[in-house]
Formats: sequence, structure tokens, C-alpha cells
Amino acid sequence: MVLLVISIALLLDTLFGEPTRYHPLVGFGNCANQVEQRLNSNPNSSMAFVYGLTALIILLIPLSLSGYFIDSALGQYGWIFSVVVVYSAIGFKSLLEHSKRVFNTLPKSSLNGSIDDDNHQARHAVSLMVSRDTGQMSEAEITSATIESSLENGCDSTFGVLFWFLVGGAPMVICYRLTNTLDAMWGYRNQRFELFGKSIAKLDDLLNYVPARITALFYALSGNTRHALHCWRTQARLLASPNGGPVMTSGAGSLNIQLGGPAYYHGKLLDKPLFGTNIKPQPDDILAPNKLLSVALFCWWAAIALIIVSRLLFEG
Repeated sequence: MVLLVISIALLLDTLFGEPTRYHPLVGFGNCANQVEQRLNSNPNSSMAFVYGLTALIILLIPLSLSGYFIDSALGQYGWIFSVVVVYSAIGFKSLLEHSKRVFNTLPKSSLNGSIDDDNHQARHAVSLMVSRDTGQMSEAEITSATIESSLENGCDSTFGVLFWFLVGGAPMVICYRLTNTLDAMWGYRNQRFELFGKSIAKLDDLLNYVPARITALFYALSGNTRHALHCWRTQARLLASPNGGPVMTSGAGSLNIQLGGPAYYHGKLLDKPLFGTNIKPQPDDILAPNKLLSVALFCWWAAIALIIVSRLLFEG
């Protein structure tokens, strides 16, 4: 039944993508904004961390427990609820479409290898994927940022969802995806969220620890394995994110390209390290992660199927 749920959810995502109306994560995000505005009125307060933890408990525990009770109450029909939850949590097609949108804008705004200052289509498209400043991005910076975002979000939007469904069913998928959403909203090291968002950032790191390394492994198996494993082993520690490091370095190595480098965040230049190989990506490489993600997802599905079938044969 687990394999059936995963297969149907992935098929639904392939056919329809994310729900365009009444997406549960959008509603949750609106609710989280209201809670944050009420509890985070004084970000510099010594109680800001406590208020952030309180907000996390208020938003996360009731919904996760509701998933557990609904799943239990449905009994033999609980798999239908699981399909709905996993499908709603997966954003694989949406992730692929974001990078395609950036790619499709570049030829219109970059005829001679540079972006016309009067045409911001590509910068706007990439701003929907990343948290860094995009207003003055060059073509090379847009290319690198898009690829990095595709690689990193592969874990949150797909591989992590499937991992936690295997571990704890629909309730853990709800917990995991809501944690991702809160981290995307509050997990910033700035004045407003340094203390308030600390607990959610730590929880997100914890929940993504294993999925990130599974994602990195399947990235490596789905492309240039030797480069991927070498970059993962030697460069992951250079990146600030404990989970983004393995995912992005393995992905860059698998694609045999160089990513990273200085970038502006909230008006401040961060001297981020370069990682991957020594080949700078070109605009045509923007869609390369889509193929890598697709192959890695198929391998992950096949591995799950193999494990489940082997277990059934062994128990039989």
C-alpha cells in the first residue's frame, strides 16, 4: 500500500502539479503570518526565542496530531488520505516549472550574453525561487542561482516528503512539510527572526538531516558519480547549511559545473564559497538539474519498490 500511495501521489503531481487554488500550505502560511505578527512584536526581546517556540508548538502539533487521528479513523481507507497528503506536500512538477520559467525568459532578455537593464523578466522569475537579491543579477548569476535552488529544493519538495512518509506515514509528512514552510518564512538570521525563528530552523535542520544525505546520494548515482562524491566529501563543510551542503555540492559535482560565489542578501554582500567542479554553467545548463532530479526521483522510487518487494518476499 505504501508503494501504491507514493506512485499515485507522484502520478497526480506529474499530471496536475500543485493545486492552483486552495492549496493547504498557502492557507497555513497565512495563518502562520497572523501568529507571527502577534507573538513577534518585539524581535529584540529576550523572550523572542520562547515566543518563536510557542508559535511553533501552536502551529505544528495540532495539525500533525489531526493527521494522525484522521488517518486512524479512516482505517482501511486511510491510504486515500495519505495520497491526498503526499500529493499536496510534493512540489516536484512545480520545481521543474520554476527553472523552465527562468530559462524561457533568458532568450528574450539576453540576446548578446547580457541582460538588458530595462528587461527584468529573468530576474523576476528567479526571485520566485531564491531569497537573495535579484535586482542587479547578471546572466551568470541568474544561471547559478536557478541551478542552486533547483538542487537544494529537490530535498524539501520531494525526497524529504517521501522519506518521512516511509518513516511515519501521513502525519509525519504533515509535520515535515509544515516545518519546511515555517523555516522558509522565519528561518532567517536577520533582526526580526534571529531569535524568533531559531527553534524552527533547528527543527528543520534535524528533520532534513537524513533526507538531505539520501538526496545527495541519489544525485551522485544519477549523474557524474565520481565528481559528485568528491565534491560532497571535500566541499560540503564549506557551505553554511549543514544539509544544503551535501545536497548542493553533490548536485554540482554530478552536473560537472561550478556553483556558489558572492551574492547579495537583504542588501549585504555575502562571500559564499565556490563549489562543484571548475566548469562555469551556461544558460543552457539551467534545465540540467531537471533531468538530474527526474532520474534521481525514479531511482529513489525504484529503491523504495525494491525494499518493499524484498520485504514482502522475505516475510512470505
